[in-house]
Order: sequence, then C-alpha cells, then structure tokens
Amino acid sequence: MAGKAIDLNKSVYDLCNEHKELPQLLHDLGFVDIIKPGMLHTAGRFMTLKKGAAFKKVSLDLIKETLAVNGYEIID
Repeated sequence: MAGKAIDLNKSVYDLCNEHKELPQLLHDLGFVDIIKPGMLHTAGRFMTLKKGAAFKKVSLDLIKETLAVNGYEIID
C-alpha cells in the first residue's frame, strides 16, 4: 500500500507526479484549475493539499475521505 500513500504536507505537484489519477480526483473535489495547462507546474509546486483545501474552501475531511475511498493511505 506504500505506493498509494498521500502525504498531506507534500506539494500537489509531487503528489500528482507520483499518482497519475490524482489530478482528476482533485478536479472532481473542486480543484478545477489543477487540470489547466501550467497550473500544476507553477502553483502546484508550492501548494499542499492542506493549503489548497483552505484556499478553495474545500473540506480537508472530504478530501481525506475521498482519497481513502479511492485506496489511498493518508499521511498527515
């Protein structure tokens, strides 16, 4: 299961590079800009899921729950 671990303190850029299906999951949660060309390579390099949740006003619990349902282990 180590390959499906999500560290909430890592950058969104790193997480999306490690887990190719993650951008679509995050998009479906309300991070609609994540699939725009260039956004992942700019803002995604310093944005964490925690910061992004606060910025986008998306419940961190909802993010964790969605990731868990999709087979991810959450590391906080």
